[in-house]
Amino acid sequence: MTPYIRNRNCQCTRCRAHGLMGAAVLITLGVLFLMDSYHIIRFDQGLPALLLVIGCVLLVARTGSTEGHIQPGWMQGAAVQSSPQQPLATTTTSTAPPPPPSPQWASGADNPPSASVQDDSQVKP
Repeated sequence: MTPYIRNRNCQCTRCRAHGLMGAAVLITLGVLFLMDSYHIIRFDQGLPALLLVIGCVLLVARTGSTEGHIQPGWMQGAAVQSSPQQPLATTTTSTAPPPPPSPQWASGADNPPSASVQDDSQVKP
């Protein structure tokens, strides 16, 4: 069983619910301010409703269905390559050996380590 990692491009219920927190809080605050301005209910008495909305969104975000979930960095139907790729072209002026090739990264959760020697011709110092 693979661990769940949230993906912005996934359309499962659990991933979509993570993006609803800000909108739900903003709408709830707007309704509370509107009700306060029409003297229906005071704002401080309506704050428990805000906590209920936050709790409901958190509950859906943590227990929602992961059916059809796509892990970040994984491509549908493509196998992960096991051999590291060689760089296309490097222009080095020093006598130091080139750095070892970086491993293939299967998920977007980890960032590749930064190289101490930058010998990329596309990057301007």
